Amino acid sequence: MKKQGFLMGLFVLLLGLTPVVAAAQPQTAAGASIAASAAGNVQLGLSAAPPDIVSNGSVVAPAPAINAGSGASANGTNTAPINTIGQQQEMRAAWVSTVFNIDWPSKAGLPVEQQKAEYIRMLDELKATGMNAIIVQVRPESDAIYPSKLVPWSKWLTGTQGKDPGYDPLAFMIEETHKRGMKFHAWFNPFRASTTVAKETLAPQHPARLHPNWVVAHNNLLIYNPGMPEVRQHIIDTIMEVVNNYNIDGVHLDDYFYPYGKEDFKDAATFAAYNQGRFATKGDWRRDNVNAFVRDLYASIKSVKPQVEFGISPFGIWRNAKDDPTGSDTNGQSSYDNLYADVRTWIRSGWLDYVAPQLYWSIGYKPAAYDKLVQWWSMETNGTPVKLYIGQGAYKVGTNTTDWASSNAIIQQLKFNKAFPQVQGSIFFSAKTLMKDTAGIRSSLKQYYSAENQ
Repeated sequence: MKKQGFLMGLFVLLLGLTPVVAAAQPQTAAGASIAASAAGNVQLGLSAAPPDIVSNGSVVAPAPAINAGSGASANGTNTAPINTIGQQQEMRAAWVSTVFNIDWPSKAGLPVEQQKAEYIRMLDELKATGMNAIIVQVRPESDAIYPSKLVPWSKWLTGTQGKDPGYDPLAFMIEETHKRGMKFHAWFNPFRASTTVAKETLAPQHPARLHPNWVVAHNNLLIYNPGMPEVRQHIIDTIMEVVNNYNIDGVHLDDYFYPYGKEDFKDAATFAAYNQGRFATKGDWRRDNVNAFVRDLYASIKSVKPQVEFGISPFGIWRNAKDDPTGSDTNGQSSYDNLYADVRTWIRSGWLDYVAPQLYWSIGYKPAAYDKLVQWWSMETNGTPVKLYIGQGAYKVGTNTTDWASSNAIIQQLKFNKAFPQVQGSIFFSAKTLMKDTAGIRSSLKQYYSAENQ
């Protein structure tokens, strides 16, 4: 039991999450909560003492991000005509987590040649399984697996944050991926600054040490404060450093915006300084902060490399129907109400090239049924240029003797997806599960995709 608890802790920490007792628990691309069976629905509290931030004197509030509603009827339902998807290659990708050495490298401090060999072996096996793309976590906790002028080297490479590993892992990975005819998407955790609140353990050049007022201690983590425009711009700058310097095919964000958890995110002082009466509620203000970030990042990417795709993998529930009649028939936390991520606005505003909701539940699971959510997201993206990929919970196979007893659970989900032309591919969490062939998942996927290719 101790070992299981430790592993669960690592999974949860991967995206800086603390499990929340809810009908549909947060299950993220890199830190999926193992259990999602508890009843009830938890909302984040919004009343707490302000954080220890430093005021810069007079603050001018930025203009609100525009909440466009193209393709929507008066009640918010998408009434656009059915998509007609052209002939293109289906997305078949795997997430590769670097934080806590979950997927790559297998441990910190390995010799360069061993790190390279591990990546090459993983690429070859994933391609043989049927994957045509890979999504690698390149900035796990405001540190990097590439030489950066803005953030330190990642400790998950060498064991010491800020230590040069002796080569450029990102350049190597992109080259090897493209050699195999596969696409490379660079995955960023946007607002997680550190998996520890102990700033003194971070490299001297870490932004949380250089700008301590930028971060908020939350659930034993350091989280960048999305309410500060300079923070949002810093994160955009770190992403654009990669866009400008590397031949990536896509920029990928996960679901980590405002954080999960019961603990209140302490941004009362930031709200007072930057809202300036623009929004009646802190929730609307928080959503606007995230909207502005997504909008500005999309514009920045397209201004220099329009061919680079921009995608986000949000938590699988946008809103519950009990909170919004246009939401899904689910009962759990939601991107909109708990993470302040209004994915609907991003889709309808055209600020994304693809969306990949993390649907880590089984078909028929009452609080958050996979089948109902695929249908909901299909309608939500229908008639828009935004491609829909499904985040598949491959890590769950073999975790029980019922709905996840075998890899057939994933295969049945892939077959179900085929009924919806809006679904243009899948992303599997994570590479490690596929590499281990847990419950026969790699073998099943290889057989399934081989048949699809015939």
